[in-house]
Amino acid sequence: MRKVAIYGKGGIGKSTTTQNTVAGLAESLGRKVMVVGCDPKADSTRLLLGGLAQKTVLDTLREEGEDVELDDIRKMGYGDTWSVESGGPEPGVGCAGRGIITSINMLESLGAYEESEALDYVFYDVLGDVVCGGFAMPIRDGKAEEIYIVCSGEMMAMYAANNICKGIMKYAESGGVRLGGLICNSRNVDNEKEMIEELAKKLGTQMIYFVPRHNDVQRAEINRRTVIEWNPECGQAEHYRNLAKAIDANKMFVVPTPLEIEELEQLLMDYGLMEA
Repeated sequence: MRKVAIYGKGGIGKSTTTQNTVAGLAESLGRKVMVVGCDPKADSTRLLLGGLAQKTVLDTLREEGEDVELDDIRKMGYGDTWSVESGGPEPGVGCAGRGIITSINMLESLGAYEESEALDYVFYDVLGDVVCGGFAMPIRDGKAEEIYIVCSGEMMAMYAANNICKGIMKYAESGGVRLGGLICNSRNVDNEKEMIEELAKKLGTQMIYFVPRHNDVQRAEINRRTVIEWNPECGQAEHYRNLAKAIDANKMFVVPTPLEIEELEQLLMDYGLMEA
């Protein structure tokens, strides 16, 4: 079973990219996948579940105590994918990162990773940058082995990608985690593809796929579906299939070499995003 975590700047499209990629793995390659949403908003699996808002692990524990069964916290969605939402504390109370820790420990104790019908993948869709121990758990404790960073040619998305690489480098030895590449979720920035390819090169990794920006993604979301389920014949669906195939075939896993802030700013200047 391959253990994958998707990181990136908040609002960059991690959850959308994760769910559409998982749909591609299930539909095109027949892979058996479980998605674990690690965002307190609990929106990491809604497209795979047709918009259904499932009860989170933390909500289930609060309402039912410790007597929880696997079917209470896991639902089957598109392409026979399994979906779990960690959830978070009540607003203003507690640490949201602990929801990830509690959720993963609960899934392990209930045998979600060890069923007779083996999983090919587990995907962790993780909130924002690596900013605290809870959100770093998938890379800190070896729960995830492959990291993909969703980014774009926007300045703050690139800063976030570089910061995440610092977290991966920190835990690479103790947790065994490696970077599998950058996924460019395009925002139609000038020279975007070339810039992210150069950023990947400087980090010692690859841009594993460039996902073009298209309104079909928003149309599918309005219909509460992944693009592949909503309109399997459209061009954007084929891009997500190709991203899934690129991840499935990937053999390049590295400990990244994060850039110094001056190097990153120079890269942005070289491609015209900052004035010299």
